[in-house]
Amino acid sequence: CPSVWGDVALIPFASLLFAVLLNMFLIPAAPGIEVRGLGEMFPLNGPSWSLFFEYIGNILYALFIRRLPTKGLAVLVFLAGCGLASFAIFGPLGDLCVGFSLTGTEFTGGSLRLLFSFSAGLLLSRIFKPVRIKGAFWICGLSVVALLAVPRIGGAEHLWMNGIYDTLCCLVFFPLLVYLGASGKSTDKYTTRICKFFGDISYPLYMVHYPFIYTYYAWVKNNNLTFEESLPGAAAVVLGSIVLAYICLKLYDIPVRRWLTARFLKPGNKV
Repeated sequence: CPSVWGDVALIPFASLLFAVLLNMFLIPAAPGIEVRGLGEMFPLNGPSWSLFFEYIGNILYALFIRRLPTKGLAVLVFLAGCGLASFAIFGPLGDLCVGFSLTGTEFTGGSLRLLFSFSAGLLLSRIFKPVRIKGAFWICGLSVVALLAVPRIGGAEHLWMNGIYDTLCCLVFFPLLVYLGASGKSTDKYTTRICKFFGDISYPLYMVHYPFIYTYYAWVKNNNLTFEESLPGAAAVVLGSIVLAYICLKLYDIPVRRWLTARFLKPGNKV
């Protein structure tokens, strides 16, 4: 959409190829050299930004986080939560929709998101004791819909108001939903298979859906389609993303993980 990020068709092929190579090796692009003009770290596949931070999280885990006692980990979670809340409430954006760029504000916000969510997940895994919750799936599902349906609060004059809401969601509601969801149990084999399928494809689906969305955007924009006219394309995006994710899971993800496990996690090998 030229009105949003310029005419991408005018980008030199060499620049596009360079962007592809950067994305393939998960090397973030600095503002000014990426091809869409939005300052993104990974302009050709936006969700890769979170993988970049996850790699940082894994490095931090290997270096010192895994060695922290539970109380020390709780302190890290508290400090990261305070930093995240301060950024959301007192920062320049009034939200936590950050981490997509190497600019100071974006990278700071993304780092705080990583430190809290990563360490909070580890802490939860250490102290988690499941409780019996009837209808955990419906409680969690409807809660997510309700939380995400809330429009931005406060406007440009009161950014702190939306910052408080984002803080409550990320520091309180979302961890609670993870706890409730982990406590839930499927009731039959059919439901278990469905849950396992969607759990298996969740990661590859996250990584492959954006090219479909880019294509869909261009199709709607170039043909001036109404919402109703674009519905078949939207359905194709959903189905196509799921199919491609499943193919990637079976032909790439599982075989590669099996090879890495056999190669590096043999008895006697230390990682």
